[in-house]
Amino acid sequence: MRRREFIGLLGGAAAWPFIAHAQQSESRRIGVLMSVAADDPEGKARFAAFERGLQELDWVNGRNVRIETRWSGGKVDDARKYAAELIALTPDVILASGGAIVGPLLQLTRTVPIVFTQTPDPVAAGFVASLAQPGGNATGFTQVEYEMAAKWLELLKEIAPRVTRVAILRDPSVPEGIGQFTVIQSAAPALKAEVRPVDIRNAGEIERSLTEFARSDNGGVILTSSALANVHRDLIIRLAAKFRLPAVYSFRFFVKAGGLAAYGSDSIDPHRRAAGYVDRILKGEKPADMPVQAPTKYELAINLKTAKALGLTVPPSLLSRADEVIE
Repeated sequence: MRRREFIGLLGGAAAWPFIAHAQQSESRRIGVLMSVAADDPEGKARFAAFERGLQELDWVNGRNVRIETRWSGGKVDDARKYAAELIALTPDVILASGGAIVGPLLQLTRTVPIVFTQTPDPVAAGFVASLAQPGGNATGFTQVEYEMAAKWLELLKEIAPRVTRVAILRDPSVPEGIGQFTVIQSAAPALKAEVRPVDIRNAGEIERSLTEFARSDNGGVILTSSALANVHRDLIIRLAAKFRLPAVYSFRFFVKAGGLAAYGSDSIDPHRRAAGYVDRILKGEKPADMPVQAPTKYELAINLKTAKALGLTVPPSLLSRADEVIE
């Protein structure tokens, strides 16, 4: 063999690992559909946790995996549009952050694997056959058990005993809004509270409904979990303060934004854990065989500054149980 040909062969062999690496980086693609807006701090924190989780498992965006991200901002039409865009990219797996966007994805594909987070009742919604054996192309992490909704009313009465009328803000288009209201309604007689469902579809409806509700005394608010609740949280918190309505929320980030109190599951950690499911799917496992996981931690948060503005004194027993107190 001539020396020049031999060197050429060596050069080609040396290039093989680089060619293989380039092919690998192009071969794995993850779609991410977020239920909130791109500039939402909570959404950024969720996505960052997912990306960190992937990095811990040696999946690095731009190196051996490509992440395509879309932000629906709580808008149904955008969720459908971006779901179609992501599926058209033929990803290996899609992360669906928020129960409201799982449906649009499953309407378009029953083959692309989907890992969901922040999804209250995937069985009732028809996303999975059962929690233990999902059976289809979707699995993931639930957000809250319906029974816990009664604790929101208990918390409201503990922090504001004078409240006898409670507006239950819910998104009527998602199953959890109805399920959570039913649980709260069942608990209301024992807590001497009259509860009223208030549907929230847009900012105008929220403002009109709370303005009307606030015309009578001894009112309070419970905001059930939904993508719309997240999108409109600043408006709802502002209106609660304006009308001096004690309000309880489903996640700690509402309290950080100025809400009075919240009790709910950790909304960030499931996104880190979801990276583990994505990793397993990329390595060949099927969503059908991967059980849906429940929350592992619930958090109680209280904003003392908001309580003071409302003229409320938070019981020491409640403060001692809180995971976070904002002063």
